[in-house]
Order: sequence, then structure tokens, then C-alpha cells
Amino acid sequence: MKQYSQSFKALMLTAVMALPSMAFAAEPAMMKGDVMVDQKGMTVYMYDKDADGKSMCNDECAKNWPPMMAPAGAKAEGKWSVIKRDDGKMQYAYDGMPLYTFVKDEKPGEMKGDGMKDVWHVITNSGPKK
Repeated sequence: MKQYSQSFKALMLTAVMALPSMAFAAEPAMMKGDVMVDQKGMTVYMYDKDADGKSMCNDECAKNWPPMMAPAGAKAEGKWSVIKRDDGKMQYAYDGMPLYTFVKDEKPGEMKGDGMKDVWHVITNSGPKK
């Protein structure tokens, strides 16, 4: 019985140690149907004026198109990357494109920003919806 107890404790300790990395490994957005959404189910957009992994949406633009901010210590994995914004904060990017939500999308599934000014696009399975 003592051996079983020690093995169980070791197993639990291993699980507890793995939890932070498992929680950290969750992607910041996912595909829901054909559209990329954040963890809250809100539609994710890209901005045509962004280039070379740099966000060109700052100040007033960022108020209307909130950047998908990355927490401290977030790391790049696969097509996901983390870029540094002009204000020094970190933002998620996918396949090199910084990601945003739209302030006028009030509930999950809305895509009110798609095609806005011909420079904002929903990200779909086949890439940006243009």
C-alpha cells in the first residue's frame, strides 16, 4: 500500500507540474466553422496595411480594432508568433499577420468589420476573406 501511495503522489506531482505548460499551450484563437475566433468566440481580423510582422494599427485605430494582446512570456509556436507593438506591448500574429477583433462586433459570430474600408478581413480556413 505504501508503494501505491508513493506512486500516486509522484503521478499527482507530475500532473501539477505539467498544468502550467498545458494551459500555456492553448492557442489564442481557433477555427469555428470556416472563421477564426478568439477564446471568447469573437471574430478575428487582419489588416492589409500590416506588413513584415508589424502592426500599423495604433492609437485611435487600436480603440476600434483591439489587438489580440499576448500575455507576458507568450511564445511562438507553429504559425503563431508574438510581435512587439509600437507601445511596447505584445500582440499575437498568425502566419506573420497581427490579429485584431472589432469593437462593433458585440456578440460571438458577428462579422461587422469584414471588408471595412477594403482593408479589414475575417480570417478563414483559406486565409483572409477578401
